[in-house]
Amino acid sequence: MIRFILGRSNIMLLMLLIPVLAGAAGADSDGYGSISDYLDGVYGADNNAGLTAFPVLNVPLGGRSEGMGSSFAAVSDDISFIEYNPAGSSLLSRSEMAFFHNNWIADTKIEGAVFATRLGNLGLAGGAKWLYTPFTEYNMYGDRVSKGYYSEVVAILNGSYNFLSGYYFSGVSVGASIKGAFRFVPDYSSADDLSNYQGELVSGSGLAQSAAMAMADIGALTRFDFGKFYYAREKNTSAALVIRNLGPPSRDESLPTAIIAALSYKPLRPLLFSFDFSIPINMTDIMLSEKPYWAAGAAVNITSFLSMRTGLLFKGGNIRLAFGSAVNLDKISVDVNYSLDLLTQMQPLNRVSLAIRFNLGDHGRQKLSGEVDSLYLSGLDAYSRGNVEEAQSYWEDALRLNPKFDPAREGLEMIRQAQAVQQRIDDMQRLDF
Repeated sequence: MIRFILGRSNIMLLMLLIPVLAGAAGADSDGYGSISDYLDGVYGADNNAGLTAFPVLNVPLGGRSEGMGSSFAAVSDDISFIEYNPAGSSLLSRSEMAFFHNNWIADTKIEGAVFATRLGNLGLAGGAKWLYTPFTEYNMYGDRVSKGYYSEVVAILNGSYNFLSGYYFSGVSVGASIKGAFRFVPDYSSADDLSNYQGELVSGSGLAQSAAMAMADIGALTRFDFGKFYYAREKNTSAALVIRNLGPPSRDESLPTAIIAALSYKPLRPLLFSFDFSIPINMTDIMLSEKPYWAAGAAVNITSFLSMRTGLLFKGGNIRLAFGSAVNLDKISVDVNYSLDLLTQMQPLNRVSLAIRFNLGDHGRQKLSGEVDSLYLSGLDAYSRGNVEEAQSYWEDALRLNPKFDPAREGLEMIRQAQAVQQRIDDMQRLDF
């Protein structure tokens, strides 16, 4: 584990990271303390919380996913998928680029940038996130001895593919993200005798506490219609299964590995609900795994350009509430989230995150879909007028543009069956001598 030696006058900000992510209910506020104490009494504290490394892996970048309480593994319909389900890239409606800023606790910030694109059934993405917090050490005289930033950096490369997709079935998307993480600790001093603490830096002490880790996310995602009360081609229900942060330990520190099962449901066009259930796994010692936890979220489109969302994450007897909104324009979207976190101290403004997403186009998929629809409707019109050959030509053209457009295939099959019936009638009427 990380070892910090600091002067009496300074409380190391980084020590907040472990209790925050562990679910420790150490808030000073009466409101927070009473709620956390009640939840711990009802559900019991998680004694295994805080035993994993790299807190940056547990802190969301921001965007729509954070506003829905981090319940996003089954939704995964925008660039936020990168942290929740690697299978999401092959189901994106358009290419996106996004920049994130999360104003976390105690002057800790998280910055991020992600790019994602889809080429047919293939999805590709890449991104990075960077957590940093001030690192300052003073000696017994109040002189600054060491300064810099404790930081954690994660780089992500993603790929996914959608199998068996068609007009009636969205297929099954399977994906993986390879992630590399690095922890950097500035040099600090040795203070064996605090009564005469001069603060002499030990060269290489920070490097000795730094670490690098490699891991992978693996996920599957499918969409289908269930209990749908509106007409649209989009599938209104999604199911997902994900393994996050799967990798070996480093310096005897386990990664926050977890298995997630998730569902999302859209009963009406503007309304979306989501639910994630997570089972943490300590790869060093399975008996040290944290308790299972869950998250739930909801989102609603107020207008074509304004949406709202909220979510709740329940973990280790603690609750994190999130509220957010987004303004969606033609080429740019701005997401703002506010999180009220029982893992931190009560403040007038607990945590705010900002995300800016850029719409980079869909590689002509929408235009192609419109052309296929037009050909199909022209075929229906021709068929209704009894012009079978013209209808057949339209539907064949539609299939050349999109071989998975099943309605055109069904129209051609209808023509083939009608021609077969007519041929049988002609054969029965023919006199053979």
